[in-house]
Amino acid sequence: MKYLYLISHPAHFHMFKFSMKELEKKGHKIIAVIRPKDVLEQLCIDYKLDFIKIKNRPKRFGLLGLGLALIEKDIEILKIVNKHKPDLLLGSDGTLARVGTLKGIPSFEFNEDDAEAIKLYAITSFPFYTHIVCPEVTSAWKWNNKKIGFNSYHELAYLHPNQFTPDKEIVKKYFNPDEKYFVIRFAKLTAHHDTGISGITNDIAANIINILKPQGRIFITAEREILPEFEEYRIKINPLDMHHVMAFADIYIGDSQTMAAEAGVLGTPFVRFNDFVGRLEYLNELENKYQLGFGHKTNDVNGMYNSINKLINTENRKEIFEQRRQIMLSEKIDYAKFQTWFIENYPESANIMRQNPDYQYKFR
Repeated sequence: MKYLYLISHPAHFHMFKFSMKELEKKGHKIIAVIRPKDVLEQLCIDYKLDFIKIKNRPKRFGLLGLGLALIEKDIEILKIVNKHKPDLLLGSDGTLARVGTLKGIPSFEFNEDDAEAIKLYAITSFPFYTHIVCPEVTSAWKWNNKKIGFNSYHELAYLHPNQFTPDKEIVKKYFNPDEKYFVIRFAKLTAHHDTGISGITNDIAANIINILKPQGRIFITAEREILPEFEEYRIKINPLDMHHVMAFADIYIGDSQTMAAEAGVLGTPFVRFNDFVGRLEYLNELENKYQLGFGHKTNDVNGMYNSINKLINTENRKEIFEQRRQIMLSEKIDYAKFQTWFIENYPESANIMRQNPDYQYKFR
C-alpha cells in the first residue's frame, strides 16, 4: 500500500513519525510531503525521513486571498497525488480532503482541536474528509458521523513511555539537568486558527522572569523576535532534543498549545496563557481532570502569576505531578500503535471502531 502524509506543522511530524517508520518497515510505501514551517524541515532531515517539499506560501488576508492560496496548494498536492498514486491520504490539512474527494481516495483528518474552535478550517475541509480521527473528548461538530474517536492525545503518539524515555545525557549537551530550571515558550500565534489570539507580551514575560529568577535557571525558546534584554535566557536546542529538556524541567510556561500538552503528558507542570483556554477539550481534560497544568486567558494575568507562584511553593511537586501523570497514562492508549493499526487495516479498522470502540484498549 502507498500512504501519503501531508505534514504542515512540527507537531504533526512527531505525531506521525512512528506510524510512518512502522508502516515502512512492514513494506508499505510512504510519501511524506511537508510544508517547511518553523523547524519542520530540520526535524525531517535529522530523523532521516525522505520528503517532498511544497511551497511555503506567504500568509494572505481576506477570503479572496485565502481562497487563492488554497487553490494553489490543492493544485500542487494534486500533481503529487497524480504522480505517486497513493491509496490513502493522511494528515491535518484540508487540501487532502479536497484532493481526496476529487480523486476518489480516502482521506483522514488527524485532529485534536474541537471543530467549533477552528470553524473556518472545519467548514472548508471537514465536509470532504472520509474520516476525522481525533481524541474522544474532541468535538467534530457537524461531522461527528465521520469521527473515529480514541482515548488518548496526539502527544501520546510520541511521548508515551512505549515510545519515549527522557535522557539526561541528551540534556547535558546544553546544561546541567540536575539544576532547577524553567522553560518559557513564546509562540508565533500566526496560524489560521490563531486570528484574534494573543499570548505572552514583553511586559508579562519580564514579570514571569522576575518571579522565576530567584528559583532557578530560566530558558526561553521562541518562534518570534524577543527583546534584547531577554537574549541572555534564550537557548537553541535541536528540535529532536526538546522533549528531553521539557521532561526534566521544573515548570513550563508559554502561549503554545502543543508544548503545554507535551509538558502535561511528560508530568512537567505547565502554565498556559492564551485565549484558547477553555475552548479545547483535550487541554481542558489535562488541566481539570488530571490536574497536570493551569490555563489562563489573557484577561487573567494575575491568575497566571498566582498559578506560577502556587507551583513554585508546592512541596514534592515532581512526585505529585508524576503520580497524576501515571493516572492519566493508565487510562489512555498508546496512540502510535493505534494509529499504525488503524491505517494499515483500513477500512476494516474503521468498521471495528464503530462496532466496538473498546477494541482500542488492546493498544495500551
